[in-house]
Formats: sequence, structure tokens, C-alpha cells
Amino acid sequence: MNADQRTRQEPAPAANAKWLVLVAVGVGTFMSALDSSVVNIVLPQVNASFGSSITSIEWVVTVYLLVVSGLLLSFGRLGDLRGHKSVYLLGFGIFVAGSALCGLAPSVGALVAFRGLQAIGAAILFANGPAILTRNFPPAQRGQALGLQATMTYLGLTVGPSLGGWLASQFSWRAVFYINVPIGLLALALCIRFIPRDLPSRSDERFDLAGATTFMLGLVGLMLALNQGSSWGWNSPAVIGLLLASALMLVLFVNIERRVRDPMLDLGLFRHRIFTAATVSAVLNYVCLYTMIFLLPFYLEDGRGLNTAQAGLLMTAEPLVMAVVAPISGTLSDRIGSRLLSTLGMAILAGGLFYLSHLGPVSPLYMVPLALGIVGLGIGIFIAPNTSALMGSAPRHRQGVAAGVLATARNVGMVLGVGLAGAVFTTIRANHAGEAGLYAGFQASLLAATALACVGIVTSFVRGKGPARPQPADQMLPATK
Repeated sequence: MNADQRTRQEPAPAANAKWLVLVAVGVGTFMSALDSSVVNIVLPQVNASFGSSITSIEWVVTVYLLVVSGLLLSFGRLGDLRGHKSVYLLGFGIFVAGSALCGLAPSVGALVAFRGLQAIGAAILFANGPAILTRNFPPAQRGQALGLQATMTYLGLTVGPSLGGWLASQFSWRAVFYINVPIGLLALALCIRFIPRDLPSRSDERFDLAGATTFMLGLVGLMLALNQGSSWGWNSPAVIGLLLASALMLVLFVNIERRVRDPMLDLGLFRHRIFTAATVSAVLNYVCLYTMIFLLPFYLEDGRGLNTAQAGLLMTAEPLVMAVVAPISGTLSDRIGSRLLSTLGMAILAGGLFYLSHLGPVSPLYMVPLALGIVGLGIGIFIAPNTSALMGSAPRHRQGVAAGVLATARNVGMVLGVGLAGAVFTTIRANHAGEAGLYAGFQASLLAATALACVGIVTSFVRGKGPARPQPADQMLPATK
């Protein structure tokens, strides 16, 4: 059975059903974003509760990042093979169970293990949510749907720290994990009720276990080296060994994908300029975003003397602006295409980062939310059109893989951003005395991020235009321009 035949047999959702699908996926998106932002705020309480070391408690965050990143492509491919709805529901079940177990954890070791289980569920959700939306919305509304999903992400990121702090102060840090259980069960019920069943891929396609394994080992090794480089030492044998081993695994992965009949990652996707440019642009966007997120607390708390609550309040300006702008930009991209909006968004992001780099010890504090608002405006304009272009340039039977590539780009960009910021910031700071080093490192790191945003302007602009009319399902989906 070819892809065109499979598409004709898929049940067509009712005219208004697509909005119910958006609600179902949106609740899950909000929950997963909430969880990713809420845990950091309670780590000191977790540490005090168990009497553990900082090194041990860091793995509560690190294991989540590594497991999610390593499994995104695999679960996206599994969704293509077995049907996105069934795999998505499995992810919700695992995530809710993992959250409950995290709340019950009797030790740091158990909490790290249960966070790994929770991360498996999160990887399934991240890798299949955009694919479900892309399948259930027509190309003329794809940007709008993905923009609204982005709004749910930013709302979760915005609400997370304040909600986590309140729950921990009123109850305990365990409530931060327990809150996922009712939200997850609600989302699971909505998904069962409203997401239409999608047919799996052809029955003779096989899951590429060798490709999935080598990719996971290569990416996890790379991200672990980048994540721990500043604490272990960038010249340490452990970091160098991890980088070499990850490079070997990723080269082996590419060779496997070129030879197997049913590869986990169809490398042919990257022959399409829109898909490749959108992927690279997404990585650069997240590198810039997380460089800024990593550095600002140092500037606000160590440099300007603000407490954590005050710094957090100032930093909400960025996700709030993104939450408002993303659905507007997504809707506009359905009419005028993604190229202009993505390029404009990266240009505004570069301007916002350049503005932030000039903040000093006596800069008025109102300049911080103003600069963050500019950054949020740029990212909000960029994200939905770029996502729509990436998802729309992939064949229908590769939507899960495309969503996995998108989520992997986000995680890789996040780790690269933190690694870049940490490396530049600590190097520059070490060469200056006192507070001068803090401000010099802050400025240099943000100027480096500004340069990368300028590269993103180029990659967004050179993507070219997508096809002007729908193509058959076994070819490329109609991409935005």
C-alpha cells in the first residue's frame, strides 16, 4: 500500500474537530513545558530533603535532558510506523506514571531513575504532537495551529517557576510532580476522545534499531560532554573521550541510514532546502535563546543584587511577549509564507540580543524587560512560521520524523547555547578582576549570540519558496513560502 492510498483511507476529521485536536495536544504541550520549567525552582528543597550533594542533584535535570534528546527521533519514527495517536497516548501514560513515581521517590537515586522514566514519556509527546497537528489541520491553517501550540509552550514556561514555588512553599517539592497527574489524566482523556485515529505506515516497514541505537549513543554522548564540560573541564579526558565517541557513533549512524531499506531518519529530507534551512535556523534560534536564559540570572542577581523572585519577574517579559506574538505570526505565515517572517524574527532577535549586551552596572532596570520584550518579539515572530515550513516540507508518512528533528534541534540548541555561554562567560570573567569580569563575560557572550542570530537571518532567508499548491501525500506536503 503506498502513501497516497494510506492517506485516502485515513478517517477525515469533521470541520470543527481540528480545534478539539488542538485543545487536546495543547494541554499536553502546556503540561510538558510546565514540567520542564518547574523542577529547577525546587532543586534546593530536594537537595535539603535528601541531604545529597549538588553533583547528585544536578542529575535530576541532566538525566531528563539526555533521555529526551536521545529518544526524540526514535519515537517520531515509531509514530510514523504505528500511528501517532496510539504512540502519543502511550507517552501520556508513561509521563503520568513517571510523575507520580517522582513524587513518591524515597532517595535521590530513585528520583533520577523516575525522572528518566518521565523523560521517556516526554520524548514521545514532543516527537508526535506537531505531527498530529500537521495531519489534522489543512496547510492554510497549519501556521496558526502551530503558533497556538507555541503559545501553550510559552504559557507553561511562564507559569512554571511561580507555580512551582507556590506549590513547594504550601506543600512540598513533591507537589511539583504530583500536579502533573491530574493535568496529564485530563489531557489523556481529551486525546482519547478528540484525536482521530491515524493509520500506521505500510506493514512491511521495519523499525531501524541499529540507527536508533547509534543515534541515541552519539547524541547523548555529545550533549553530556557539552552539559558537563564547564564542571569537568573542557580539556579533561572524560569530555574529550565523550566527544570523540559521539562523533564516531554519529558517523556510523549516517552510514547505517544510507544503507538500510527503512532508515529511522530519511536523509533525503535534508535534500530539500526548506527542511534543511528551517532545521539549521531552529538550532540557531534556540542557541541564542538559551545563551540569554543562562546568562541573565548572573547579571540580575550577582551583578545587580536582585533576589530570585525579582529576577524571575523581570524575565517573564520574554515568554509573555512570545505567547502573544506566536499565534499571530503563525496565522500571518499561512497567508504570506514563512520566509519573510522567519527572517524578520531572527533580525529582531539579533537586535534584542545586541541591546542586552550593552546592559551594565548602572543601566536602568526597565531596560531589562524592554530588551527581553524585543527578544520575545523576534522569537515569537520566528518560531511558528519556521515550524510550519519544516513540518510542511516533510512527506506525510515522515511527519513523526520531522517532529523529532524539530524537537532534537530545540534540545541541541539549548545545550549548545548553555555550553557557549558558559565557555565564553567563564573564560572572559577569569581574565578580569571583580565585577568587571561579570559584565565583560556577559557582554562577550551575548555578542557571540548576536553573531549567531545574524547567521540565522541568512539561513532563514536562503530557504527559498515552498510549492504553491498541494502535492500528493507521497510527495512533499505544501510548505509555506
